[in-house]
Amino acid sequence: MAISFAKLLISAVAVFMMVSASFATSEMPFMVVHKKATLNRLKSGAERVSVSFDIYNQGTATAYDVTLTDNSWDKATFEVVNGNTSKSWERLDAGGILSHSFELEAKVKGLFYGAPALVTFRIPTKNVLQQAYSTPLLPLDILADKPPTDKLQLRILAKYGSLVSVIGMVVCFIYLVATPSKSNAAKASSKKKR
Repeated sequence: MAISFAKLLISAVAVFMMVSASFATSEMPFMVVHKKATLNRLKSGAERVSVSFDIYNQGTATAYDVTLTDNSWDKATFEVVNGNTSKSWERLDAGGILSHSFELEAKVKGLFYGAPALVTFRIPTKNVLQQAYSTPLLPLDILADKPPTDKLQLRILAKYGSLVSVIGMVVCFIYLVATPSKSNAAKASSKKKR
């Protein structure tokens, strides 16, 4: 009984490995969608959100009728200033990259949590549209009261920060080499007593 169960289990594992190997070698597109948003404060006090997408086809086959849709931007909170929140392409070849960007202007102050965008595409071997989702956004603090930063201090730190740290390390090394250790001083004093 135990031997027949072991044979059955080994047969099932072998079949699973063959089936999974056939899926691994089949030609399919594999979409990786990167969504990025940056905040830009204007001199007028308004804040704009620049949203960009990079769609990578990491698979081994071409994807057709590729459509990007990003419906996470509420019309009551944001107004589209430049571009569209959706875009379509005829195809994306294997190893290819597509890019899209648009710009929004914020109307309301507060923390915004953006949802991933949806990418749909078609492959010739299946009738159903395939879906992929973009990376999510980190929370955006829209129209936040940010303390002013002194750009002169940041420039000085960027320009001389590494030099100051190297000089500090050299000074510490010289100090450690030049000052005698307590154990050496104790040994020298015990030798003098003899």
